[in-house]
Amino acid sequence: MNKKEKAKHIQAILDELFPEVPIPLIHQDAYTLLIAVLLSAQCTDERVNKVSPQLFQLANNPFDMSKLDITQIESIIKPCGLYQNKAKAISQLSTILIEKYGGNVPNTLEELEELPGVGHKTASVVVSQAFGEPAFPVDTHIHRLAYRWGLSSGKNVVQTEIDLKHLFHITTWNKLHLQIIYFGRKYCPAKAHVKADCPICSLYGRKDV
Repeated sequence: MNKKEKAKHIQAILDELFPEVPIPLIHQDAYTLLIAVLLSAQCTDERVNKVSPQLFQLANNPFDMSKLDITQIESIIKPCGLYQNKAKAISQLSTILIEKYGGNVPNTLEELEELPGVGHKTASVVVSQAFGEPAFPVDTHIHRLAYRWGLSSGKNVVQTEIDLKHLFHITTWNKLHLQIIYFGRKYCPAKAHVKADCPICSLYGRKDV
């Protein structure tokens, strides 16, 4: 079985197990999604969802956020880790959105990646989930699963993204990204993973993992 055939079978399993995949981060629009994704760096979605509503109660748009003192933002988002850098980025990008985009969030990867604290993965999540543009955000979890399933060499997230985009049709990228995340949480965790109990690894997993 080649990689294309394996990918097709894996996608069928994901479609069966996770036919519907809600966006896991609490948000109301593109701006609040951007902030939530930024907060999720090296932090769980669950923790972000506990913290972000407190922040959005004070400021759920760049105009209000830019008026907050950075220490205010820090005090709220501290549980998310890296809070000083994140607070600074949130404040700065909010000002940029006002000055350069009239308070709107741009819908291209290039423009998003120019914002403070916004890397390629964060930008990919925003364009796919807020604007419906095809993207395949690859975080460390998707990177790990793609390697376990033999769909990528696993050398880095950049290569994994290229490999997955080659294997799966562009129209499925946005949903697949979320399906793999949900699958990893339920069946294929980083630790205490039992290969025989995993619906995908038991069939298609590498022999060395």
